[in-house]
Amino acid sequence: MNNKNRKAWLYLLPAVLFLGFFMVYPLIDVFIYSFEEGYNSASQTFYGVGLYNYRYILRDPYFLQAVKNTFILVMITVPISTCLALLISVGLSSIKAVKNLYQTIYFLPYVTNTLAVGLVFMILFKQTPYTDGLANLIINFFGGSSVDFIGGPYWAKMFVLCFYTVWVVMPFKILILTSALASVNQDYYNAAKVDGTSRIRTFTRITLPMISPTIFYLVITGFIGAFKAYSDAVALFGTDLNAAEMNTIVGYVYDMLYGNSGGYPSYASAAAIILFAIVLTITCINLLISRKHVHY
Repeated sequence: MNNKNRKAWLYLLPAVLFLGFFMVYPLIDVFIYSFEEGYNSASQTFYGVGLYNYRYILRDPYFLQAVKNTFILVMITVPISTCLALLISVGLSSIKAVKNLYQTIYFLPYVTNTLAVGLVFMILFKQTPYTDGLANLIINFFGGSSVDFIGGPYWAKMFVLCFYTVWVVMPFKILILTSALASVNQDYYNAAKVDGTSRIRTFTRITLPMISPTIFYLVITGFIGAFKAYSDAVALFGTDLNAAEMNTIVGYVYDMLYGNSGGYPSYASAAAIILFAIVLTITCINLLISRKHVHY
C-alpha cells in the first residue's frame, strides 16, 4: 500500500469507525437477538436458539396487518409522489419569473413538523360532534355522503394515510427534480427545436433520459422511506395503531419493544430483520432494472 492509499484510508477512518459502531454493529446485534428464544432484557438471558421468533411473528395477525399496510403504502405513494413531483417540476421549470417563490412554497411542508402536519390532516378529515371536516364538506357539496376517514372503514383510513404521505414527501422530490431539470444541457433542446421535434418526444427522448439517475435515486429513497413509515400513522390515528388496523412494520417493531405488548426484543429483532431483507431485495431489484433504463 503506497502513501496515497494510506492517507486516503486515514481520512476515511473516522467515517468507517462511526458507521461500524452505529450501523454495522447494531445490525449484527439485532441479527443475533432475532434467533435467541425467550430473551429476557432484564437478566440478559435466553433459553434457546432457533427460528421460533420468525415463526411467531409470521403467524402474528398484527404483523401480517402491518406488512399489508406497509406494502399498500409503498406501492401507492412512491409512484404517485414521484410522477406528481416530476410534472410539477417540469411546470416550475417553464415559469422563470416566480420560479424561486413557487419552489419555496412547495418546499414548506418538508420543513414542517410531521406530527403537526398530521394533526392538521386529522382535523381536515376527522368527524366531530360539531363538524364532519373539510373533506366531508366537499363531498357533501357534490352530493356524496360523509365518510369517517379517521375511525371508519379501512379503505378510508388508508386513503388518508396515502394522501398525507404523498403530500409530505413530494416537496423534497420537487426540489431535487427541479435542480436536475435545470442541469440538462440546453444544446440538446436547441437541436430538438431545429429538427422540429414535438414537446412530448423531446420530454421522452431528452429530458427523461438525462434526469433518469435523479429519478432512480428518488425511487430508491422513496421505497426505503415508505417502508420506514411510522410517525405519519401515529400523527393521524394515534399510538394504538393495532386497534385502528393501521400499524406499519416499524410500528410493530416499536410496539414489541416499548408499546402495550412491549418487552419482547427478540420478536422486534426478527421483525426488523425481515424488514431489512424486504428493503434489500427491492433495492437490488431496482438496481437491476436501472441498468437498462438509467443513463449515466
